[in-house]
Amino acid sequence: MRRDPPTPLYLHNNLYFNSNQLNMSDTKYDSVLVGWADEPKYNDNNELIAWSVRLKDNELKDMLDQYVTRRDEEGRGGNVYLTLFMSKNGKACARVFNPNSEAAKEKREAKAASQQVAQDDLPF
Repeated sequence: MRRDPPTPLYLHNNLYFNSNQLNMSDTKYDSVLVGWADEPKYNDNNELIAWSVRLKDNELKDMLDQYVTRRDEEGRGGNVYLTLFMSKNGKACARVFNPNSEAAKEKREAKAASQQVAQDDLPF
């Protein structure tokens, strides 16, 4: 059985390159591409059974330095979220959530505003 090499994702000078930046749309993204994603493994029924991502030590360090979520007063948080997905051209990819991105900040602000509106609507 022929095994293809892992699909390379883009890392330039230790700064994460978001391939979505190539789009000329005004869409804001809350994630960046990282590491290497291996091709998914399927069983005999063509059902997805395994998928992995390989990260180098410097990539892990960068994630801990740049993409860890904030902790609240109760100690919750301090997470790094990775997502494995298929690109539009069918390649296996991995991305990490960037809590410092403009899109993530806008989503947090919208969530806080909607919670405030919900609290203002209470009759008591």
